[in-house]
Amino acid sequence: MTLHEILKRLNIDSNGIKDFQVSSLQSPQYATKYDISYINDKKYIDLVDKCEAGAILVDIQYKDIVIGDNIIFVENSYLVFANLTHLFKYDQIKNTQSKSKEYKDTKIYEGVFIGEDVIIGSNSIIMPGSVICDNVKIGNNVKIYPNVTIYKDSIIGNNVIIHSGSVIGCDGFGYAHTSDGQHIKIEHLGNVIIEDDVEIGANTTIDRAVLDSTIIKKGAKIDNLVQIGHNCIIGEHTILVSQVGFAGSTTTGRNVVCGGQVGTGGHLHIGDFVQIAGRGAVSKSLPPNTKWGGHPIMELKTWQKLQVKIRNLLK
Repeated sequence: MTLHEILKRLNIDSNGIKDFQVSSLQSPQYATKYDISYINDKKYIDLVDKCEAGAILVDIQYKDIVIGDNIIFVENSYLVFANLTHLFKYDQIKNTQSKSKEYKDTKIYEGVFIGEDVIIGSNSIIMPGSVICDNVKIGNNVKIYPNVTIYKDSIIGNNVIIHSGSVIGCDGFGYAHTSDGQHIKIEHLGNVIIEDDVEIGANTTIDRAVLDSTIIKKGAKIDNLVQIGHNCIIGEHTILVSQVGFAGSTTTGRNVVCGGQVGTGGHLHIGDFVQIAGRGAVSKSLPPNTKWGGHPIMELKTWQKLQVKIRNLLK
C-alpha cells in the first residue's frame, strides 16, 4: 500500500505530502524513508528531527514547534496509530495443519503443533501440547515443557528452558481511546527475543513488542506466574521471582533482583545490581547498586525503619 492509500482509508488528508510505497510501521529511532512513525508526547518531540520516516504522525497541538515535509498533523496520533496497526496485522499461523517436518537431533513429542518456516536447533526437546507458530527460531539444547505457546517471529536462544503453560509473544495490553470512550486495540507487530541460558517458569507471559522487540537478555531467570509487558528489556542475569509484573517498556540493567509480587510502572529503568523487596511498587527509575522496598517505593533501610515505627504505634 502507498501512503496516500493508507491515509485515504483512515480519512486523513494527505495535504500534499510525498507519496511512497509503505514498508512498515516503525519507532522513530528505527524508521526509514519507507516507514510510517508517530509521536504523541512532548518529551519525544526532539526525535522528529532525527527520525528518517517517510511520514510521521504528530498531534496537532505541537504544530507550532514541529517542522518538516514528512509531518502529518492529526488530532490524536495515538488513536490514528492504533487504527493504522490493523492494516499491518498478520495471522500467527498460515495453515491449520502442523507440518511433519523432520528436525535433526531434536525430540518433538506427539501433539506438538509446528507452523511454517520454523527453525529448531539440535538436541532440543518440545513436549506434548506445545504450539510453535510461524517463523519461530529456536536454538540448540532448548527444553520446552508441555502446553507452551510461542507466537510468530519469536526468537529463542540456546540452552533455554521454558516451563509448562508459559506464553511467549502474545499481544501486549495496549488500547487507544476514542472521544466517546471506546477502546481501540493496538495490534502488536513486534516480537520477543529470548537470549541464551534463560529459564522461564510455569504460566509466565512475555508480551511481544508493539513495533520492535521485547528482550530477555542472557542468563536471566524468571519464576512462575510472572508478567512481562510489551517492549520490556530484562537485563543479563536478572532474577524475577513469582508474580512480578512489569508494565510496558520497563527496562532493567544486569543482575537486578525483584522479590515476589514486585510491580512497576511503564517506561522506567531499573539500574544494574538493584534489589527490590517483595511487593515493592516501582513508580520511578532506580539508580544502580541500590536496594528498595515498600509502596510507595523507598530505599530499603528507610522502608524497614518505617515498618518498625508503625509496629511500635500499635503497642
